[in-house]
Amino acid sequence: MLRVDVARSTGTAYAAGLARVHAIRFEVFVGEQGVREDEELDDLDARPGTAHVLVTDDPEDVTGAADLGTARLLADPAHPGVVHATRVAVRGSARRRGVGRVLMAALEEIALAEHAAGEPASVRVELSAQETAMPFYRSLGYEIGVDRYLDARIWHRDAVKVLTTS
Repeated sequence: MLRVDVARSTGTAYAAGLARVHAIRFEVFVGEQGVREDEELDDLDARPGTAHVLVTDDPEDVTGAADLGTARLLADPAHPGVVHATRVAVRGSARRRGVGRVLMAALEEIALAEHAAGEPASVRVELSAQETAMPFYRSLGYEIGVDRYLDARIWHRDAVKVLTTS
């Protein structure tokens, strides 16, 4: 059974959780996709309000060996009701197991619970989708933009989904 953990940018457990998150991101983005290390790491990991989601299939493992995927949620302080889903990464051995869907569901749950604004309460989830992942995001209800651009030498398009409370 898949387990979801959320690490915040504060607390003593944060450093250990972030090391596990970075291990997955480096494996996927740097190792598989050729993203430079200096492009992968940024100061947003530690920004107040940042949430890191980690999916594992062994809740007892603290070494990171059972970690399957990770994603990051960034709040936009200048724009209440807007968040950014970033650094969504699933290990190659864990793909096609629903890990990406679990990650995105967890991010959306946090986004709606902690960042919705207005009446009725809603939140706009924005992301920069690699073109190879567009069918995945489209299947989750994201609207994919038409303009494409290179980010870390990989073609991307913006995607957005608006969530509302019921």
